[in-house]
Amino acid sequence: MTTEKNQTSMMINHIGSPLMSEETRDDEMTKTTLAAFRAKEEDIEKKKAEVREKVHSQLGRVEEETKRLSEIREELEAMNDPMRKEVAIVRKKIDLLNRDLKPLGLSCHKKEKEYKEALESFNEKNKEKGQLISKLVELVTESEKLRLKKLEELCKNIDSLR
Repeated sequence: MTTEKNQTSMMINHIGSPLMSEETRDDEMTKTTLAAFRAKEEDIEKKKAEVREKVHSQLGRVEEETKRLSEIREELEAMNDPMRKEVAIVRKKIDLLNRDLKPLGLSCHKKEKEYKEALESFNEKNKEKGQLISKLVELVTESEKLRLKKLEELCKNIDSLR
């Protein structure tokens, strides 16, 4: 049915009627609205990009200024205390050692945990083994008693036959 309306409206328009169908007007309004929306989105994206660039450049400047201030502070501190450089060197060495010690400490804790788990598992298995050995001793003892009893009965049977 829609195609019939489109064909009819095309025929009317084609014939030269200045009237546009309602669907055509709606389509044109939708297209115009979409175009305006897309243009606004593009403007927003451009503004976002500009703001990102400005922030990035500001961050770069801030980092440079921070480095400069740090260098100036170090120079000022060196003027106040002649031992300051040596102290700073020792502190840096301590910081480096601390960085090296941290993963080693984590590794030690991990291995201690693994050791404790392995020891616990070993003790449990050892306990289970002890229980099984006790049961085996009981079974063997019981079996020997039964065998002795049967042997005694057999001996009695042999004695009674004589």
